[in-house]
Amino acid sequence: MKFLVRNLINDIERVSNIQVYGRVAAVQGMLLEAGGVQRTLSVGDRCNVVARDGRKVVCEVVGFRQGRALLMPFSAIEGIGLGCRTEVQESEPVIYPDRGWLGRTIDGFGQPVDGLGPLPSGDAPFAIRSPPPPAHSRARVAGKIDLGVRAVNAFLTCCRGQRMGIFAGSGVGKSSLLSMMARNTSADVSVIGLIGERGREAREFIEDDLGPEGMKRSVVVVSTSDESPLMRRQAAYVTLAVAEFFRDQGLDVLCMMDSVTRFAMAQREISLSAGEPPASKGYTPTVFAELPRLLERAGPGRQGKGSITGLFTVLVDADDHNEPIADAVRGILDGHIVLDRAIADRGRYPAINVLRSVSRTMPACNNEEENALVRRARSLLSTYEDMAELIRLGAYRRGTDPAVDEAITYYRPLEDFLGQLKSEATDLRECYARLAEILGMAFSGDGMGRA
Repeated sequence: MKFLVRNLINDIERVSNIQVYGRVAAVQGMLLEAGGVQRTLSVGDRCNVVARDGRKVVCEVVGFRQGRALLMPFSAIEGIGLGCRTEVQESEPVIYPDRGWLGRTIDGFGQPVDGLGPLPSGDAPFAIRSPPPPAHSRARVAGKIDLGVRAVNAFLTCCRGQRMGIFAGSGVGKSSLLSMMARNTSADVSVIGLIGERGREAREFIEDDLGPEGMKRSVVVVSTSDESPLMRRQAAYVTLAVAEFFRDQGLDVLCMMDSVTRFAMAQREISLSAGEPPASKGYTPTVFAELPRLLERAGPGRQGKGSITGLFTVLVDADDHNEPIADAVRGILDGHIVLDRAIADRGRYPAINVLRSVSRTMPACNNEEENALVRRARSLLSTYEDMAELIRLGAYRRGTDPAVDEAITYYRPLEDFLGQLKSEATDLRECYARLAEILGMAFSGDGMGRA
């Protein structure tokens, strides 16, 4: 009852004394043109369009043309025609997050979709689209975060407040890798955005991959592939807004989004409908402007606050890691994890290609002992991969090159180390200890890098 009263008070406070409305003047595809309200609106504002059956369809202003406001709906537009009433929403799009949201699944409007009743409403509003903290007031990235995955913990160590991309084609294991990290992370809270996912995968991810233990300290934001592009884009914004709420509570948040590519596709649909010309492979300039605005919201908070460690998957088109979205995202983030189809085809999961992956903050947060282990392992794997074809064909004879002979000796133990079942979890200290055992190097574990 307390939740319902607080929600009602927040709704009443946002009600305006004056109602401004106009009429639908044209409908083209998913785009509505409204007249009579253009002088009271700006890009990003909201309207309610009343359909013939009385249903209210929430729309967002995406532009203006010939004195009319261009509206894009968040849901189906069946029943909307010329002359339908268009009501202007006075309030800014906000959510009222609360710690009671942990363990819940919500949609792009911040409404529950898990059938567990109403959500508690927080005291302060959080804007869905907010700017990141100013660069000069942000804390430094510092201290390791345990993600439970050996290949990442050892070779691509992630720090609190770092932003990493997971790049892969379809069916190579991005979602499975995310679920392993969400279940095993040492972060205080996980906020997971499933953007444009298949409808059946939402419950499978929550119940099978995340599990009760992972879910009780997580908030999941879901927008399936059949929803409108505005809903898919909004779900990404809400994911970051919820993460910002927990960050401002002084918590270390792991924010995961699957996937940034579908966010970019949704923005492309919106921009093309509004008449923006395509630039690169059909993506409009607005797509490349929105990507940093979204991704920069993750990272360290202000001094004395918490942090948002971001893990964002990127679905590369036709396994081309230089396609426009992958190239743009790679330049924004602090590192990238590459999942290789060839590794997946030979049955090693997670299919992380550690030689093509990099964590830009890792050398600074490791101590020299840990960096020496990683350099040694990378060198052995690189030497083997350079001669892999000759080795597999039987054209290389042992004794020809001592470095290659050594790489062949260590290759299988290192591959076994990199492979991991979804149900397994290995903490940071154990990762380095096992790697040192494989390589026959000393490892004291003192300090475990810089905090």
